[in-house]
Amino acid sequence: MKERKIGVGLSVFFLFLSILACAQPTKEKPFFNGKTLDGWNRVAGTAPYEVIDGVIVGTMVKNTPNTFLVTEKEYGDFILELDIKIEGEESNSGVQTRSHYDSKGNGGKGRVYGRQVEIDATSRKWTGGIYDEARRMWLYPLELNVSAKDAFKVGEYNHFRIECIGDEIKTWINNIPISYVIDTLDKTGFIGLQVHGISSNPEIGNKQEGKKVYFKNLKLETKNLKPRPFPKDIYVVNLKTNNLSAQEKSSGYQLLFDGKTTNGWVGAYKTSFPEKGWKVENEVLSVLASDGGESTNGGDIVTKKQYSAFDLSFEFKLTEGANSGVKYFVTLTEKNKGSAIGLEYQILDDSKHPDAKMGKDGNRTIASLYDLIPSEKQKRFLKPIGEWNRGRIVVYPNSRVEHYLNGVMVLTYVRGSTDFKELVAGSKYKGYQGFGESKRGHILLQDHGDHVSFKNIKIKEL
Repeated sequence: MKERKIGVGLSVFFLFLSILACAQPTKEKPFFNGKTLDGWNRVAGTAPYEVIDGVIVGTMVKNTPNTFLVTEKEYGDFILELDIKIEGEESNSGVQTRSHYDSKGNGGKGRVYGRQVEIDATSRKWTGGIYDEARRMWLYPLELNVSAKDAFKVGEYNHFRIECIGDEIKTWINNIPISYVIDTLDKTGFIGLQVHGISSNPEIGNKQEGKKVYFKNLKLETKNLKPRPFPKDIYVVNLKTNNLSAQEKSSGYQLLFDGKTTNGWVGAYKTSFPEKGWKVENEVLSVLASDGGESTNGGDIVTKKQYSAFDLSFEFKLTEGANSGVKYFVTLTEKNKGSAIGLEYQILDDSKHPDAKMGKDGNRTIASLYDLIPSEKQKRFLKPIGEWNRGRIVVYPNSRVEHYLNGVMVLTYVRGSTDFKELVAGSKYKGYQGFGESKRGHILLQDHGDHVSFKNIKIKEL
């Protein structure tokens, strides 16, 4: 009888251990174990990665495209903190967030694509900005937060904090807030570390070869995330259509186009919105093609409200050969024929519209202050015809004005300054007394007889 009791007891004991073992959660591999690259894969290039004294070290080498060390696991919401050091003032690197791998991309060599937190050791100083690798390119260049350019120190370890929560990505370097993007793509994806390919320019490439990037103290949180507050005065890139985030609302932004109606707009020199020539469809406001002339169809439209100092953002899409513009400080006092008078952010197909070759030194090309100041832009920051470009005009209370194209400042000037007056005196506006110097005015979207579309028009009064 005693032996039977012992047997039953042992059976119950082993059954309990079995149940207990099944109840224990499978231990998850650490994000980085500090000793090996278990859980990580090298893709898209052949630059080497190794672990030295708990540090992941990547080395720049010739004859390879960008090389990435990526996690085997994909992540959704997370907060990543790590320390990064990069050698050389010509070097570049990055941290991929919620990214992906196309094994057939780049001619079969493989391509990583997705949002990247930039590491930029050059004099440009865009570290902490957001770049969309192999896809949409720059989303948040540091021209949008110039005061943060000096946060990163080349040749030293810098502490990075990257928050990917919901549709938002925010970055900090050495506890200084850097960039803030609200996006519509990539709910999940891998995390990756980049070793950038070496420049084809021998002078730069020779300086880059052998330079190293160091990643240490990697810490990843995926549960009970507590986002850090972001200052209200730092610009937010919101890629949702006709949307204001809670951050933008608290900062004072308002939509000038709600995506459904033309509320807040009227025809220039009119008391109501044009009955023809404009349409709202699929959350887009478009001026329709007619004869290519100024205000010969529906005519320009203007905001009912007037503005003095402001931060105006908008997206625009051109059709082939099209011409339009966003004007500001439009007073409607001139009663002129054609398009109403005002300072103009030029919107133009530079390659197909003849206006690009007129004026002086390119001052009628896209993003220029029309007929006054040419925009200084690189072609790689301009999206092709048929794709959306992001424009921005900032007018400060001290009359300084800035034009941006896709996040990069392309010109600046001061209204009413001696230089400004001299430019006006040599332009088509020389006959208008006090042109561009009024204290306030309307915002205008131009009808130049071509099909051009607008969305995400928002403004903050300064």
